[in-house]
Amino acid sequence: QVQLVESGGGLVQAGGSLRLSCVASARTFTSYNMGWLRQAPGKDSEFVAAIRWSGGATYSYYADSVKGQFTISRDNAKNTVYLQMNSLKPEDTAVYYCAAERPGPIVGRTPGEYDYWGKGTQVTVSS
Repeated sequence: QVQLVESGGGLVQAGGSLRLSCVASARTFTSYNMGWLRQAPGKDSEFVAAIRWSGGATYSYYADSVKGQFTISRDNAKNTVYLQMNSLKPEDTAVYYCAAERPGPIVGRTPGEYDYWGKGTQVTVSS
């Protein structure tokens, strides 16, 4: 069982930045693919970014809508994954969830592929 706790959400003006953090309880944190997903009001949850650690290297994946705007990273020593969000837009408003996917070579790009979820943190971008 993996427990995930997000932090760092809040209210920000358009063009601003936020950094989300997620601390995981997993004993073998490095083996899990970690992702960020979001759900906007009235919409289905969607993939935002994911990161995999393998052989000492990290591999990052992004939804097209956030490429060049968001950066995912992980600190294995702290069992923590981050999402740096820059140039935020009102359409980025959503609840952001940290999620973990059981070890595997293929990183999940859909919400259904993730096995463990945090409770989410609200990000609101005002225009």
